[in-house]
Amino acid sequence: MTAPAAGALRFGVLGCADIARRRVLPAMAAAPDIELAAVASRSPARAAETARAHGARPVSGYERLLADPDVDALYIPLPAALHAVWVEAALEAGKHVLAEKPLTTDPARTRALLERARRRKLVLRENVMFVHHGQHRAVGAMVGDGVIGELRSLHAAFTIPSPADGDIRFDADLGGGALSDVGLYPVRAAVHLLGPGLRVAGAVLRDTAGRGVETSGAALLRRADGVSAQLSFGMDDAYRSRYELWGSEGRITVDRAFTPPAGHRPRIVVEDASGARTVELAAEDQVAATLAAFTAAVRGGDTVPAGGELRDLLAQADLLAAIRRAAAAA
Repeated sequence: MTAPAAGALRFGVLGCADIARRRVLPAMAAAPDIELAAVASRSPARAAETARAHGARPVSGYERLLADPDVDALYIPLPAALHAVWVEAALEAGKHVLAEKPLTTDPARTRALLERARRRKLVLRENVMFVHHGQHRAVGAMVGDGVIGELRSLHAAFTIPSPADGDIRFDADLGGGALSDVGLYPVRAAVHLLGPGLRVAGAVLRDTAGRGVETSGAALLRRADGVSAQLSFGMDDAYRSRYELWGSEGRITVDRAFTPPAGHRPRIVVEDASGARTVELAAEDQVAATLAAFTAAVRGGDTVPAGGELRDLLAQADLLAAIRRAAAAA
């Protein structure tokens, strides 16, 4: 564990979700400009166990952590349906907020919370980590340089094996289902790589495992100029984390696109008329990069995302809702 620097951003964690314990808390504990100050849970034993692993204080109950004057910012990895109420409470308590994705399950509520953060001069970010990995900037530069000619389409997929019985992702009342959990990734990839103006042309959501929530789905998005995105996602499937960009003169493929381990060296495959070549990049830790971006936003007073990042966040929220509507109408 790295000792935090003087003046480090003091983080509290609202809940002990798996993503927090596996990926985010270890990265916080290792960051020199972050102090992992406290971990709260409704279960005192769970709070104590999780906090002890990272040298933090355990806190029993979320409300006590909101009132803690020794915490500057909150990380909220609660189930999706609980994000809005606890993000709002954290902002009202004067805390900066990094919330797990999706920020809320309602685009109007997302916009309202961003406006509330702006008014209160607090930083609010949604924890979509893959967009902070440099492999996607490299891909964007290739497309901008015309490496594959005129862009025609994106094909993206993120699928995972079924979670264990009782997992909150199977609970509809908690915002469960494949669309919000894994479908968000290819949707965000589409808005990140294809830009504004995407609309839903069709969608399917399926409960392939009899879980009471959708466990897989697909969506077709398109821009007015005809560029399309074909997206697949599921949480009862073999693992796949990949996208391809097709152009008039070639194709770019990125494997392990959404959740690469910190030590993974990305290998971007470029295919054109002359054959295929692989561009290998340096390993990056997208969790650490996300935390660094959040800390920089707090230091710089950048309350809500700006420019393309804000556009992408709002487009993602709108598209997730539109996919659900299109699937219900199909």
